[in-house]
Amino acid sequence: MNVVIIEDHLMFREVLRKICEELELHVVGEAEDGEMAIETVLRTKPGMVLLDLHLPNVDGFGVLDAIQMQHPLARVLILSSHCDEYTVFRAEAARVVRGFVDKNSNSIGTLKAALREVAEGRNWYSAAFRRARLARLRNPDSFDKLLTSRERAVLALVGEPLTDAEISKRLGISVETVEKHRSNMRRKLGVVSMADLARYAREHGFTLTARQGDGQALLP
Repeated sequence: MNVVIIEDHLMFREVLRKICEELELHVVGEAEDGEMAIETVLRTKPGMVLLDLHLPNVDGFGVLDAIQMQHPLARVLILSSHCDEYTVFRAEAARVVRGFVDKNSNSIGTLKAALREVAEGRNWYSAAFRRARLARLRNPDSFDKLLTSRERAVLALVGEPLTDAEISKRLGISVETVEKHRSNMRRKLGVVSMADLARYAREHGFTLTARQGDGQALLP
C-alpha cells in the first residue's frame, strides 16, 4: 500500500518511514506543513495517510477536510499528542479517519499494530481516544450538545486568544455577532467571565484547531 507521511518533525518522519518500510508499506511522499500535505496527498493519491494534527500553515483538520473532499478513499491514521475532547470530536466526525494513535501513551509496537490494522482495512483507536469519546458521550453538558458549529468556531478563536474584531475578520461575521456568540456560550457553558470562557477553550482542546474552526478547510 502507498503511504504519505505528514509530520512537522524530521526525526519522527524518519522513524515513521523506517517503520513503514519494515511493514512493507511504500512511502510515496512526505510533508512537513499543511499546505505541502494537501498538495502531496492530492498528487500521489495514497491508500493511507499518516497525519500529525499540529502543523504549520494549515492544521491537520484543514488537511482532513481537503482529503475528504478530493481523495475520500484514503485511510487516515492520526498520530497526535493531543487527545482532548474537541480533538476527538473532530477526528471521529471525519469520514476518512480510520485510526488514532496517542503519541503520549502509545509505544512503537502499538504504532506498528495500528498501521497493520488500518492498512488491512480495519480501524484502530487508542485507549485514550476511546476514553475521551465515551466521557463526552456520557456527559449531558458536553460542548457538542450545547454549542452550535458556529459557536464552536468562535470558541476556538476565543481560546487562541483573539479580540472580537479579529474573530469577526477571521470568520467573516460582524463584531456584534461575535459578541452575541460569546454571551450565548457563557450562558450555555455556565461560565462567568471571558477569561473563564478562554480557559474552557484551552482545557477542552479548541485552540489546536483555531486556524480553521469547525470544518473550514484551506484548499489549493
